Amino acid sequence: MPHTPFADMSCSVARTLDIIGDRWTPLVLRDVALGISRFDRIQSNLGVSRKVLTQRLNHLVEHGVVQRVAYQEHPPRHDYHLTERGAELAVVLLAVQSWGDRWVPTEDGPPVVWRHERCGQFAQAQVTCSCCGEPLRAGEVVPFLGPRTDPGPGASEVPAAVARIHALAGIEDERPRP
Repeated sequence: MPHTPFADMSCSVARTLDIIGDRWTPLVLRDVALGISRFDRIQSNLGVSRKVLTQRLNHLVEHGVVQRVAYQEHPPRHDYHLTERGAELAVVLLAVQSWGDRWVPTEDGPPVVWRHERCGQFAQAQVTCSCCGEPLRAGEVVPFLGPRTDPGPGASEVPAAVARIHALAGIEDERPRP
């Protein structure tokens, strides 16, 4: 069954899922972020078919998330490295991992932990406010319609949903303040 493309939807989540939303792509991205950069090593690590891995890597290259770097000409062989766009996306996987460590843990604890090099402490990813640095938590953030609110595919119910949330919270204006 073919998947519905999300690239043209008026939703940032949908457009992101159009790039990373299949079963294997986040794991391929994880491996490349960990420095597993050769096709055969990624394939062996994941146990994914060569055809699927080729499709996923080509898709990530096409969207500027990873870049192919030749390391051998005959036969042609490439390493895969994160681009700036890919490195930022890999941070999203840290948040996904933190959620998984908390809500679907293994009996013996997490398979990988991360040390923050600036402070030297082992840490988990969390989403923080870009203005004050405090953690963002559900129930403590309120959506506002952005400058390009388009009630088209993937977002037709968003303006009404935002209006309902504002009504419940007693918020009168529906546009963010600069």
